[in-house]
Amino acid sequence: MAVITHEISKRLPQALGEAVVRIWGHLPQDVQYHLFEDVVAHQGERMRSHLAILLHEKHPRTYASTRAREVLEPDSLGG
Repeated sequence: MAVITHEISKRLPQALGEAVVRIWGHLPQDVQYHLFEDVVAHQGERMRSHLAILLHEKHPRTYASTRAREVLEPDSLGG
């Protein structure tokens, strides 16, 4: 059995969180809901909008609409 060092045990939650973000759009909606609400409950209501923005950018259904709404900056030649 592998020994989990203190350094590794501190990195595991971050690694797990990053994995969840990567597969967010493939998780069942009820799992998404519970994970989202758990973060807000433990990190505070101020995190709700920031988390929503991050996850919308990772979800295949909402990513396309987020990208379509971005306003392109005009180039330096005024075009």
